[in-house]
Amino acid sequence: MKPATADLLFELGTEELPAGPLLSMGEALRTSILEGLADHGLLCATNQIFVTPRRLAVLVRAVSLEAPDKTVEALGPPVAAARDKAGDWTPAALGFAKKQGVEVTELEVINTSKGDRLGLRRIEAGAQAASVLPQILANAVTAIPVTKRMRWGRERHEFLRPVQWVVALLGTEVIDVVVMGISSDRHTLGHRFHHPDSIDLKSPEQYEGALLAAYVLADFDQRRERIRNQVMAIAKNLNANAVIDEALLNEVTGLVEWPVALQGSFDPAFLEVPAGAVISSMKEHQKYFHLVSDQGHLLPLFITIANIESNNPASVIAGNERVIRPRLSDAAFFFETDKATPLADRGSRLEGIVFQQKLGSVADKTRRITALSGWVAGALGADVSVAQRAATLAKCDLVSDLVLEFPDLQGIAGAHYSRHDGELEAVSASIEEHYWPRFSGDQLPKSPEAAAVAIADRLDTLVGIFGIGQAPTGSKDPFALRRGALAVIRLLVNLDMQLDLLDLTKRAASEYPENTLDQDTAQAVTEYTLERFRSWYEDQDIPVEVLRAVLATGITAPAQVDRRVTALNAFAGTEAAVALAAANKRVANILNKSDQTLSDAPNPELFHQPEESQLYQSLQTLKPVVADNILKDDYAAALSNLASLQGPVDAFFEGVMVNADDPATRTNRHELLAALRSAFTGIADFALLGGASK
Repeated sequence: MKPATADLLFELGTEELPAGPLLSMGEALRTSILEGLADHGLLCATNQIFVTPRRLAVLVRAVSLEAPDKTVEALGPPVAAARDKAGDWTPAALGFAKKQGVEVTELEVINTSKGDRLGLRRIEAGAQAASVLPQILANAVTAIPVTKRMRWGRERHEFLRPVQWVVALLGTEVIDVVVMGISSDRHTLGHRFHHPDSIDLKSPEQYEGALLAAYVLADFDQRRERIRNQVMAIAKNLNANAVIDEALLNEVTGLVEWPVALQGSFDPAFLEVPAGAVISSMKEHQKYFHLVSDQGHLLPLFITIANIESNNPASVIAGNERVIRPRLSDAAFFFETDKATPLADRGSRLEGIVFQQKLGSVADKTRRITALSGWVAGALGADVSVAQRAATLAKCDLVSDLVLEFPDLQGIAGAHYSRHDGELEAVSASIEEHYWPRFSGDQLPKSPEAAAVAIADRLDTLVGIFGIGQAPTGSKDPFALRRGALAVIRLLVNLDMQLDLLDLTKRAASEYPENTLDQDTAQAVTEYTLERFRSWYEDQDIPVEVLRAVLATGITAPAQVDRRVTALNAFAGTEAAVALAAANKRVANILNKSDQTLSDAPNPELFHQPEESQLYQSLQTLKPVVADNILKDDYAAALSNLASLQGPVDAFFEGVMVNADDPATRTNRHELLAALRSAFTGIADFALLGGASK
């Protein structure tokens, strides 16, 4: 017989909550409620959260009204210690019985993995949902992560915002629970303006529909998609393209309960201001979505999301247009004021900005990256003078009024001011692009000069911060070194040049004054940066064993690492790869146990069996071919050629006793295996592949 069930609804009604933590708070509430139910043995079916600015709610379907009974065992002393030599009960047995509230004769022998014990079995009645839910719900509210708590009225209760009402229903019955001094009920509230009256809920199933009728779209995902669709529909009618930033979309979704998209405009004269400043003003301060043309040019239009269906939408739009104008005017003023001072003249002001206390000022950093950019540009065959000029000017906009007001315009503002000052276009573009990529998946610099500055800037930070012992630990990464290291990887792989990362880090470290950095800084930064490949390949479903096999060869040129990993990953799942990986492990184990210094040049005159000669001849034939493949960076061909060794290797291990009794023969066979291992480790350490496959 199926246990009786009922749906559970819990809603915490509040004053308007901040949009940022809204989803995480809802998730935390759900997790705590589900864990509480599970802890009491109460089963349930599906669940759903609802979060809006005024509510956090969880709906759990088919909650068991009663948990099944369970047998509880209490174990006492070992049977051997339960009676004395006279056969009387020992104090241990008597004490255990007293503790359990029973006569000692009611105890039974219970078999355990550690032998027979005296014990007691009881049937414990299952939890009643109605009885345990008040505590479960109260605990769930307490567990909601709240960074900044506040008090309200004369109460001592604390939460992110004042709690106004609480709904707690199990089926049609109200669960009596007191939260922040407020007793639960079945009454919720709809939209603050469209439906201010209380809504009486007869059961949890009514919740979502009742709120929808009261102008509250309670489901966060549905609300987000409604906003997206409304914005896209308006843009389509305007023959424009809406730029929908997902972070902004989530934030706006958390600000409204009944989204209504409205289109406004601003004075086209503000398009003379860098687009980034205009976009930042609309996005960061007003939460507007901006629109662009098919060519990607910013249009003097925006879309705002209201939380009300106004009878006079024109008035709402006019209000938004009026609010944005001062912000855009400020941006225009800063832009015009900044242009009065040449960008290069701002460089001296960088002396007063601390990059890091032990590493000097931003001016010191500029001098270092200018020198390093020139070296990298030379290695890339790029224009050294352009790279160094761009590096010299790259940080000058940090002291401009526009960037001080809009920090996300670093580089963008500098590029505008550089063009205004008459600098070469390649220099101006590099000033902006040296910040690329700004985030995972972002675009890369378009020119090798810009890439040179981008690499130099990030490596200077990496070696500096590592060199003073402040490498990232756990979740702490104030200088965004993880992101910087991954950017270096992407930049070097994209350039597809044989630039060695260890050489680069040594060059970067050499620009610091003597004794500023730890001696092993370059090696530490190189290892840390190459390890960032791991997260990159995880996104491509490439097993970490493949990366480790390649890095075990000691190569530190990222472009070469990537080519080898790509080729090895394609090869790893083949029958030959599996067999050769197993053989390499066997070879590695044998050689690791050898107490001799081995070369990879066996003496053919000491071969006694045809399998030895066959393997040796195959190796001799393949060596120059594979070496040529590697020289041309054709690792797929090299692996394909090495795969032909599968037969000779299998035959060798089947027909040859490697650890022969004769010392000379044994050593010579070890030399042959060393030659075999050397042939493979020129590309990767196959012994580390394990079960890696595509």
